[in-house]
Amino acid sequence: MRLIIVSGSQRQHSESAKVAAYIASAAGQYKTVQHIELCKYQLPFWDGDDKSKSAPGCDWPVISEALVKADAFVLITPEWQGMATPILKNFLMMCTPDDTAHKPALLVSVVGGVSGANPIAELRMNGCKNNKLVAIPDHLIIRNVGDVLNTLADEALSHEPDQSIHHRDKSIRHRIGYSLHTLHLYSQALGKIRQCQQQQPYAQQEQYSYGM
Repeated sequence: MRLIIVSGSQRQHSESAKVAAYIASAAGQYKTVQHIELCKYQLPFWDGDDKSKSAPGCDWPVISEALVKADAFVLITPEWQGMATPILKNFLMMCTPDDTAHKPALLVSVVGGVSGANPIAELRMNGCKNNKLVAIPDHLIIRNVGDVLNTLADEALSHEPDQSIHHRDKSIRHRIGYSLHTLHLYSQALGKIRQCQQQQPYAQQEQYSYGM
C-alpha cells in the first residue's frame, strides 16, 4: 500500500516538514511512503480551469500521478491566523475525485503554542467536499511543536532535559502510531469500497462527481 504525506507550510525547513519526516519514519505499515512538500513545487493559484494544471512549468501532472497511485493520505498544515494555509487549500481545490475519491486522510495541525484546533475544523468542514477524500475520525494536533519530534542531534543541542517535555514527546509519538494504525485500517477498507464502486457502478453516477 502507498501513503502520501502532504505538508502544507509555505516555508522551507518548516516544523510541518519535520513532523512529516517523523510520520514517514513511523509509517511502517505502508510499502511506499512519499512526502510531498508543497512549497517545493510550482502550482498555479487555482482558477477553476483545468488547463492551468498542464501549463508550462506547472508541477501538477507529477503530483497528480502520485495521488492516483496512493491508498491513503496524511495532510499536514501549520495554523496560520487560525486557519489552514493557502497553499494546502489551493492543493485541495486542485484535487479531483479521479485523484483522491474514497481514500482516507489523516488530518494533522502543527502549532508552536497550545491552539491548533481551528485548521482541523476548517478542513473537516470544506477540505474534502469535491475531491471526496475521507477524513478519518482521528486527527492529530502537534502542539508546542518545537519541543517534540526532534532528532537525537537536535536534542543534544538542548541543555538539561525537561521531564515534562519528554513525557509530551513520548505521548505524541505513541498517539501518532495509533493514528497511523487506524489510517491503515481505513486504507484497507476503503480500497474495497473503490473496487466495488468500479465493479458495481450506480446508474449515471458520473453526474455526482461533486459533493452537495
